[in-house]
Amino acid sequence: MEDILRPIYQERASQSETLGVLMVEKRQKARPITDLFDIVLLTIVKDAEQPVFVKHYQYNHQKAALFVVTEQQINEWILLGSNRRLIDWLLNGKVLFDRNEYVSQLRTELREFPFQGRKLKMAIEFAKLIRRYMDGKTFYDNNHYLDAFNHVVHSLHHLARLEVIEQGFHPEVTVWNQVRQIGPEIFKLYDELVNSDEPLPKRLELLFLASEFLIHSRTKIGAAHLLDLLKQKEYWTINDLLTHEEVKNYAVDLPVLIEYLIDKHFVEVLQVETKGQGLYHRYYRVVE
Repeated sequence: MEDILRPIYQERASQSETLGVLMVEKRQKARPITDLFDIVLLTIVKDAEQPVFVKHYQYNHQKAALFVVTEQQINEWILLGSNRRLIDWLLNGKVLFDRNEYVSQLRTELREFPFQGRKLKMAIEFAKLIRRYMDGKTFYDNNHYLDAFNHVVHSLHHLARLEVIEQGFHPEVTVWNQVRQIGPEIFKLYDELVNSDEPLPKRLELLFLASEFLIHSRTKIGAAHLLDLLKQKEYWTINDLLTHEEVKNYAVDLPVLIEYLIDKHFVEVLQVETKGQGLYHRYYRVVE
């Protein structure tokens, strides 16, 4: 089918905005990688009216998908981890066109995974982890065990992704296969939660007891991005933090993360009087 698609990607490659074109073929045991399509063509462009443009093709019994994605969208997906297939496409796809070694340099950056980029990605995952974990605990305390289970599974997933990132790798679609090797204690927690014969309330109780230490032991590295930012000023209002450019990618989970860090004595509250009697502003600063 590559021969049939050649005119399509050659036309894209001839356009000055195109930075690179990659082809990803379906691997029989990895169908989620290509969304059940036989071939995915990923075209990265400098700029476009739409950040993502998709076309589907069919030839005989084979299907192909063309993605035209802006450089900005690619960078956002890499940062937020919101399109995990992308990492596989970029690292393992066949390069059909590469303007000024753009794809080659992007692959090098992905493999080297600079620590500063990792620190922000870990902050995003850790904030999501705390949100899910705290919500799960609340549901558990109120005997809503199925809702608690749902949130706990998601919290473990974020914990797994955090572990993978901390070790210098990008989480992939098969993140639990990665974690089996990188963080076996996290994989064991997940396996016991999902596969144990214990009643669900008991499984959740054991999970909360075991995961408390794992999460707490990763607080310093998971919250490093936020704690470093807090050190830049004597104190911060919540609005200062929520509107800060570096925090916007995990701002939705920031209030819960702040409260968790207060509880664990990484952050403290500074009370400042208002005009209302007995009413105080809350400001936040790092515990020195």
